[in-house]
Amino acid sequence: MITIDAKDKMLGRVASAAAKALLGKHSASFAKNLVDQEGVTIINASKIKLSGVKAKDKTYVRYSGYPGGQKTETYGMLTARLGEKDAIRRAVLGMLPKNRLQAKRIKMLTIEK
Repeated sequence: MITIDAKDKMLGRVASAAAKALLGKHSASFAKNLVDQEGVTIINASKIKLSGVKAKDKTYVRYSGYPGGQKTETYGMLTARLGEKDAIRRAVLGMLPKNRLQAKRIKMLTIEK
């Protein structure tokens, strides 16, 4: 189990370290077609930092597939609704390869307040 402390660290730095560990690039037996069975835990998620004014400028977009179904929300709105855990999970998910192993790898991620 790999533990990453997010206290006073930037969101992108923590997410890239977690994505790299989930991919298994830290191990000598790295194979990109296999899921590393070692999980990643991120602690102190509520103490993560954002640079500049990203708390009100960074937007997350989702689309339902219907006309007029595109919804946007800022980082501040997302963390108020779901917490910092979901913002970190979305950042890590965006850094993982988009293939069949993505869902299996993201399940190995644990985020604690």
